[in-house]
Amino acid sequence: MARPRRYDPGRRDRIVDAALAVVRRDGIGALSHRTAAAEADVPLGSTTYHFGSLDDLLVAALRKAGAGFAEELRTRPAHPAGTLADGLARLLGGRLGAERAQAEREYELHLAALRRPALRPVAAAWAEEAVTALAPHTGRTTARALVALMDGIALQVLLTGTPYDEAYAREMIARILNEAPNGGTGASSEAPGGPTGT
Repeated sequence: MARPRRYDPGRRDRIVDAALAVVRRDGIGALSHRTAAAEADVPLGSTTYHFGSLDDLLVAALRKAGAGFAEELRTRPAHPAGTLADGLARLLGGRLGAERAQAEREYELHLAALRRPALRPVAAAWAEEAVTALAPHTGRTTARALVALMDGIALQVLLTGTPYDEAYAREMIARILNEAPNGGTGASSEAPGGPTGT
């Protein structure tokens, strides 16, 4: 007689968490249905049931990995006692400090989109969500520039192993925002509700 399937509503999420753990520890090349199943301590058939292909599993992992950053940008973009540049530089510092392993995992999954077209819409959506989160404070065109700058700084730190320089990041972010050195703002080139530039 066949064994009844055990009700396990959290299994899909555990498999995604396991996939992220494999990527963090061993790199994306080590991820497979088998390694994710072993990490999650579930039968191999569970991973293929929930994720028909490895790309499906990677898409779910990328979505989960990037879910928190846009929300952080939306809910706490400014430093409590400073400027938007202060807040963004500190937020980036947190991602490259205490949350570094998570940032490494996210960028590895994003860069996998270069070779895996199925990941490209998810990577593009992540960037768009970050832009949308910042746009009420800066306008969309400036938000795009900020996201590109923060991505660039993060990749340099992660790839070279150099320490994160918060003062440098703050200065570069302030330049894009046209914030004056004293924490004020210069003449804004774009109102927050302004152009929707691409």
